[in-house]
Amino acid sequence: MRKKVAFYTLGCKLNFSETSTIARTFVNEGFDRVEFNEVADIYVINTCSVTENADKRFKSIVKQAQKVNPKAFVAAVGCYAQLKPHELADVNGVDLVLGATEKFKITDYLNDLSKNDMGEVHSCEIEEADFYVGSYSIGDRTRAFLKVQDGCDYKCTYCTIPLARGISRSDTMESVIENAKEIASQNIKEIVLTGVNIGDYGKGEFGNKKHEHTFLDLVTELDKVEGIERLRISSIEPNLLKNETIDLVAKSRAFVPHFHIPLQSGSNDILKKMKRRYMKELYIDRVSKIREVMPDACIGVDVIVGFPGETDGHFLETYNFLNGLDISYLHVFTYSERDNTEAAVMDGVVSKNVRMKRSKMLRGLSVKKRRAFYESQLGSTRTVLFEGENKEGYIHGFTENYVKVKTPWNPELVNTLHQVELTKIDSDGIVRFEFIPVLAH
Repeated sequence: MRKKVAFYTLGCKLNFSETSTIARTFVNEGFDRVEFNEVADIYVINTCSVTENADKRFKSIVKQAQKVNPKAFVAAVGCYAQLKPHELADVNGVDLVLGATEKFKITDYLNDLSKNDMGEVHSCEIEEADFYVGSYSIGDRTRAFLKVQDGCDYKCTYCTIPLARGISRSDTMESVIENAKEIASQNIKEIVLTGVNIGDYGKGEFGNKKHEHTFLDLVTELDKVEGIERLRISSIEPNLLKNETIDLVAKSRAFVPHFHIPLQSGSNDILKKMKRRYMKELYIDRVSKIREVMPDACIGVDVIVGFPGETDGHFLETYNFLNGLDISYLHVFTYSERDNTEAAVMDGVVSKNVRMKRSKMLRGLSVKKRRAFYESQLGSTRTVLFEGENKEGYIHGFTENYVKVKTPWNPELVNTLHQVELTKIDSDGIVRFEFIPVLAH
């Protein structure tokens, strides 16, 4: 009997690409991959450590697996597994915890799959996470996440990612192009580039500081890969998003006009406390540059509320800054203390209810921004890539500039690209459209 394995991924796109790669390892070793809610012999949970919430969800996911098969072997991998391996090992039902370098060799650690009394931990010192493992996700979505870089050399005071993923290191250009071609050969229409700090692309695969290639070199080469309809840059630091890259995207064959640029705060005082590598003036400059060459581009922003020392004045500065900025939506994170970070011991702790209130205000602003962006796109002609899920009788899709659209469910549309005219915004905030008839030649 072939053994069955199921996966659950918490956190970012990078985790999805790595889960997919780990899953292929299992399949190559003779396992069958099944859904997480099905009976499996092994459940692998890829963890995240960015927020407190991700920590709490881990326990409920373990319980979920045990409910389906109490005898199943449960393994935890990923960022939280690297940062707090023993804490995860203590969770009832967990048999194996693997850190940053071990997760890609997970099948080497599986002996007889019998349940352990105590979770077994294999986790390196993070300094040893100095080699690069390429990953990409396919088979889960209509788009693939292609990992090009891992780790981070920045020292932001709130962030545990360098502790969880080690130093900044990159895949070789040849390997990324090879992976992109492999994805293209599987009829996947869109690739999203992902990493921890992708703008830092080019540091050697062992983290050596020599940049053989820059991020600009990478996107220039990827743009030439045939068979990929769309390329999307996931998230890139404002100080690493260069004018040349913005210009390349504007003229590109495959790169779409969509940027996600972390801001974190609209107050220079707070940016300094966070040890971010720019001031808000640079951020304004990046947004203006994008708007100048791509007026219809979608610009998403990450922002953290309730950072230690953030007064009402600082928060209002952030709110007004974002309100006045020509951006399209926000991802709002409520600050949560992470062990072993500088911010965790800073003065000026903001109470939880104030954090929640600020978060709610910015989420409201995000709704307003997205609505205004969608309204600005009505009447325009766009290309939509349709997703594969039937959601309450509708199929959804995204335009190249990330406007979400829907139309009554039609399975023939799945994973296809169509030209449409955006016509109106539905009551749920999603855009409706008319198909533009294809003229026969």
